[in-house]
Amino acid sequence: MDMDTLRLFVLAAELLNISAAGRQLNLAPAVASARLAKLEKTVGAQLMHRTTRKVSLSLEGAEFLPYARQILAQQETALAVLGSGGAVATGTLRFAAPSSFAQRHIMPLLPEFTARYPELTLDLRLSDTRFDLIEGSFDLALRSAPLTDSSLKGRKVADDMRILCASPNYLRQNGTPATPGDLQHHRFIAFRDLAPRQMINETGETFMLQPQHMSCRLVMDDGVSQRVATVAGAGLSINSLWIVHDELRSGQLVRVLPQYRLNDRAVLWLVYPRSNVLTAKVRIFMDFLLEKIGRNPEWAVAPAVADVSPRP
Repeated sequence: MDMDTLRLFVLAAELLNISAAGRQLNLAPAVASARLAKLEKTVGAQLMHRTTRKVSLSLEGAEFLPYARQILAQQETALAVLGSGGAVATGTLRFAAPSSFAQRHIMPLLPEFTARYPELTLDLRLSDTRFDLIEGSFDLALRSAPLTDSSLKGRKVADDMRILCASPNYLRQNGTPATPGDLQHHRFIAFRDLAPRQMINETGETFMLQPQHMSCRLVMDDGVSQRVATVAGAGLSINSLWIVHDELRSGQLVRVLPQYRLNDRAVLWLVYPRSNVLTAKVRIFMDFLLEKIGRNPEWAVAPAVADVSPRP
């Protein structure tokens, strides 16, 4: 099977444009189309549907795509082992991450990364709704959860401690909870659902935070929006330290029941499909993020609790 044609197919599948894929590989549109037709004849299946208006992957093409990527990745890795071909990171890296984390901690790093590796293109899918890593044909993803999926491998970036927060103005107007039982009298901003959340302190004492027993009129699926609403005084919310660290330091937000944190053992992981070869481009981006964000990031230590005593 011709590797250049496989590369053309993968690129055409990403762009959904055969002519544009051909141009990137210095092929005339007719030549690119002929090569894909030859590949389809070789594998015995129509990989792409073509009309005068658009190109789309067939069912067989969608199933074949991850294997085509893996074959190319294996070639790149083999050449890198021999000291040729894969020494420079090239091509496109498909990376998925929560948009809340990416906006605050990854986007500011990208100018430096693209300057270091000018031949590597990042195809980013950023959403607080989790993507399926394998079905989406992603090379790498950032996730915040215990790594329990046996189909994935990963490297730990940092712990992800989640805490209760509120704005000082909200607490001045509504009082500061002194015990877990006080929470039922407060407004709560829920993330995605109203499921109970277990909180734990340093001595191992726990309690269940019950959003359904609180005044919960805001449910969100975006961490940035949740932070903004909390700063504005809409209520209490559970947030990762990495998204509210700056607001805690500036005093825009205050920890509520500061001795407690969410008991979910969440960790920030860089993960990739276990079946994938760890290519040069994936390894380079992983190493870059670990270098810049590291295992002891700036948010690892929560700022001191601010004074929210009522104003005279």
